[in-house]
Amino acid sequence: MNKTDLINNISSKSGLTKKDVESVLNGFLGEITDALASGDKVQLIGFGTFETRKRSGRTGRNPQTGKTIEIPASTVPAFKAGNKLKEAVK
Repeated sequence: MNKTDLINNISSKSGLTKKDVESVLNGFLGEITDALASGDKVQLIGFGTFETRKRSGRTGRNPQTGKTIEIPASTVPAFKAGNKLKEAVK
């Protein structure tokens, strides 16, 4: 399912217009992005938690040349599923 499919499904189930659903969805995604960018985490009880995790720097290898390269430390987004979501997927 892609974003357009999600908007269409929510629109048909809620009775809201596709434009309204798209606006709400974009706002929701923007708020999660802003929270993660500022170092906060977003916890939706029963669904899951969006957070950031630190990756330490490490040594890697370029598969084309075989040379070793240094991969710098970074911060990456992560999602941990909640219990209700885990149970629904079982």
